[in-house]
This record gives sequence, C-alpha cells and structure tokens, in this order.
Amino acid sequence: MNILALDASTEHCSAAVWRDGAVFERAARAGQAHSEMLIAMADAVMAEAGIALPRVSGIAFGAGPGSFTGLRVACAVAQGLAFPADIPLAGIGTLQAMATGCGADAVVCCLDARMGEVYHAAYRRDGDAYAEVSAPRVCAPAAVPELPPGQWTACGGGFAVYGDVLRLRYGAQLENVVAELVPQAGDIARLAAAVFAAGGGKRADDAAPLYVRDRVALKTSER
Repeated sequence: MNILALDASTEHCSAAVWRDGAVFERAARAGQAHSEMLIAMADAVMAEAGIALPRVSGIAFGAGPGSFTGLRVACAVAQGLAFPADIPLAGIGTLQAMATGCGADAVVCCLDARMGEVYHAAYRRDGDAYAEVSAPRVCAPAAVPELPPGQWTACGGGFAVYGDVLRLRYGAQLENVVAELVPQAGDIARLAAAVFAAGGGKRADDAAPLYVRDRVALKTSER
C-alpha cells in the first residue's frame, strides 16, 4: 500500500509517502508559502519513494486543528490530486499526529491558536496507537482541561508561547516539554495507514478540514 500525506497546519509544511511501512518525508518552514511549496514537495517525495500518483492507494492530509489557511491548502491540494484518479482521502487530526511523533506514553498537545488561545488535546498510548483522553478543542491557556493523574509529556508551540501559564496549570504532572514539535506528514501517513487498511477513506469531494474554532480574527472591539 502506498500513501501520500500532506500537512500545512502550522508555519511548517511537509509531505510524506508511506510505502509498505517505509516512510519518505520532506519538511520545511513555509511561513505563508504553503500553496507554493506543497505540490512541489509532494512530487519530490513521490519521486524519492519511486512511485507515481496512479500507484497511490490513498491520500491523507492534516485536517486540523491549525492555521485556517494552511488547513484549506492541504485539503485542497489533496482533493486536487485525488479527483482525477478517484483516490480515497483521509483527514487526520494534527494533534494526534503530534502525539504519534512525540512517542511518549502520555502526551498533552498544544498549538498556538492566536487570539490568546491554544488548540489542545491529550492522548495515552494504547498499544501501537494513541487513545484520546481529551478531545481537540480551542480554549484559553488558563482554561485547558485537567489531565488524569500521572506524568505527561507536553509538546507543541502553545507551550513556547504560553509556557508559564500552562506549566502553572499542570504543575508537577509535566515531566518533559517539547515545545518545538509540530505536526509532520510522516506521522499523518502512519496514522492514515491504519485507516486505509481498514477500508476507510472518503471521496475527494467529501473531505473537509477540522477547524475547531469558527472565527479567524478578533473583532475591533475585542482587540
């Protein structure tokens, strides 16, 4: 099985191919250039893996939460590649991908959501997968959900921006903080492999991002 995966949910951009368990990946800091970079990265990583688009069994994309523009770019590119060959799509949660990339037994993930908020979720390892302990949501750093007892590894840029508040909230439960970790297409591909192996996936026109928050910016009166 060959899976192409794309992510543009943060200021970083990545593309990966999962080829029968082997992962080939390209990643770079994109700033605002995701739409210019993502297709070229997909072409490059497919060439590295030695496959062409007609041999792709499924395409996965980082569905969110994350940057509204980046999520739309990844979904649109995935749809554009999938339509001609009727390739199934799978939207994969970006915070779950972060937990997979972190690899710790208990992971709390936070991305900076701007507007004084974070995207938050928590997961525990369950065999080779991660079970959701706290579902993805957007909230103020001081209002993130409590964690079950035990030691947790924290990851994501939310801990870089709001680290003092989040550390105060979780205290001694945080045994390690990996603030530089971002969602990566390689981890999205690994999660998507299980989805496609189980017969999952959607038609291209049914795919959609997971925004979590329905507002892009503060009103003038709220600034």
